[in-house]
Amino acid sequence: MPLFSSGFENIVFVSTVGLWVFSELVGGGIIPRLQRKGNVVTVKDNGSNLVLRVSLYVSIIIAFFLALNTTAMLPHGFFYPGIVLMVIGIIVRQWAIFTLGRFFTLTVGIQKNQKVVDSGPYRFIRHPSYLGLFITLLGIGVALQSWEGILAIVVISGLGIGYRIHIEEKVMVSELGDDYVQYMKRTKRLIPFVV
Repeated sequence: MPLFSSGFENIVFVSTVGLWVFSELVGGGIIPRLQRKGNVVTVKDNGSNLVLRVSLYVSIIIAFFLALNTTAMLPHGFFYPGIVLMVIGIIVRQWAIFTLGRFFTLTVGIQKNQKVVDSGPYRFIRHPSYLGLFITLLGIGVALQSWEGILAIVVISGLGIGYRIHIEEKVMVSELGDDYVQYMKRTKRLIPFVV
């Protein structure tokens, strides 16, 4: 049974997912970092990279299976808002990554001469790249039009992102000291003025 009502929607969904993957490979730094040398990072990841990746993949796979099951489905009109959420999430994440520049890493770690970045989206929240990732995942669940899929994504990926944030903030406080503590006092984690 197809997930979407038309071939056009299949193309839109697959293209948006492809845009997300491309943005992670290039904008997220996977491909450029494979080629870059001399950028020494002291890794203090505590397995958070693995936990984050597993939670993302598992939540997406479960959401697809639940959408194929066609129980607890949302009205068809949710497809396009889901696509819009995915695109917004990609933009937010890439803006955050671009703002961090050379300080962005796929694992939690500290680079030589690293400092607190508080410009761009980091003026408002401490973890805009994770917010962008979460919005993208939420968009996938909404586009799949499955309440259960959305719930699986929110809970499973939320736990992975939450663990990653916990580890990252501990490392930032221990390595960047009072500068990061002061930054934490004036910003929220994921939603300005809220959380």
